[in-house]
Formats: sequence, structure tokens, C-alpha cells
Amino acid sequence: MEKKGKTAIVLGATGLTGGKLLEMLLEDEDYEKVKLFSRSSVGLSHPQIKEYLGDMLQLQAFENEFVGDVVFCCIGTTKSKSPDKEVYKKIDFGIPKSAAELARNNNIGTFIVISALGANAKSNVFYNRVKGEMEEAVLATKIAETYILQPSLIGGNRKEKRFGELVFKQMMKLINIVLVGPLDKFRSISPENIAKCMIWLAKNEYDDVRIPSDKIKQIAQGNSLL
Repeated sequence: MEKKGKTAIVLGATGLTGGKLLEMLLEDEDYEKVKLFSRSSVGLSHPQIKEYLGDMLQLQAFENEFVGDVVFCCIGTTKSKSPDKEVYKKIDFGIPKSAAELARNNNIGTFIVISALGANAKSNVFYNRVKGEMEEAVLATKIAETYILQPSLIGGNRKEKRFGELVFKQMMKLINIVLVGPLDKFRSISPENIAKCMIWLAKNEYDDVRIPSDKIKQIAQGNSLL
């Protein structure tokens, strides 16, 4: 029987997908507490929310508070927000790695993290390589239930405006029409579908550890056995 009264830990709740995930967790009767670890507040007052604000690059400082049943890691930056490659790696590699290590040390049995389609630790593309290295670091912690989501371009409207991304998203709406069959995984995906998939994975077993964009959508829409 699924345990009630669980505590969820969320990193990246101020972001697009993390924000959708937080909304869903607060409506989920299985969770009585949601711990948020971030640099800034989500600006939401709710009896189930407990915020821990600080430097996410020093996540180990929160070791005593990093206790719960499942970790949802939605941390991620972009080239435009973090043009310095060293800073980018500290965020996209360092934070998920630290979160997974804390989860392991505090006996948290489920860790779900958002990576990216094309992640490959041996890639010549820096950003794909960082995501791939992050995946390997997370898996090295050997948390029993670990799932790595690899979405394509994430749709939706962010709080901050990214002109180049907005243009690309409009292009993807047209390109999505022809991305069928084996190409379906390259279609853009909504943050809602990613969040729904994460919540489902926290309650159910799934055969694969790495889950590409098309499978994320299938799980979110209730077609997890396809």
C-alpha cells in the first residue's frame, strides 16, 4: 500500500517545470509536506510548504534539513543565463550531484531528476556532456529508485523572457507536425507532462532508469506500458 503523509523535497521550484510540479504536489493527498530548497522564495504561503533558502552551490549545508521520502530535482540553467561554462557546470552538474549524495546519506529511497535529450558524458558538445556527466554522478550514488528524465525542448511561458527561445518554440510548433514515429521523442514537451511523469514515477516502478521525451509524455498521459 502506498504510504500516505509523505514528505517531498523539491529543488528548482521557482522554475517553469518545478513550479508546475509544486502545484501538483500540493494537490496530492499522498504528501503532507513539501520542502523547497532554493536561492529565492517561490512567494507562496501554504501550510504544507517549508522553504530553505540559501546558496544551492553549498547544498551540503542543508544536510540536517534534507530529510524526506522522495527528491524531485528540477534544477537547470541555460547558456544565456550562465554563459560562463564553469558556473554552468556548477549548477547543472554540481547541484544534482550534491542532492543525490545527500539523499543517499539520509536514506531517501527515490530520486527523480530532469536531464535533457542528448545527454551523453562522452559528447563533444559541452552542454550535452555536462548533462551526461550529471546522470552518471547521480547513478553512482546507487539510490534504489532513481529516474532520469530526458525531455526535449520544454514548452510553456517562463517568467523571464528569452527571445531566442521564444522564436525557437514557435518554430517547434510547426516542426512537431512532422516529428512522428521514431522522431516523436524530439517533439517539444509541456512542463505539465514532465511534472505529471515525475509524480507517477515517485509512486510506481518503471523498467528504465533513463526516460526520453516521448516516454515521459506517455507516462504522463497514462500510457506507461507502451
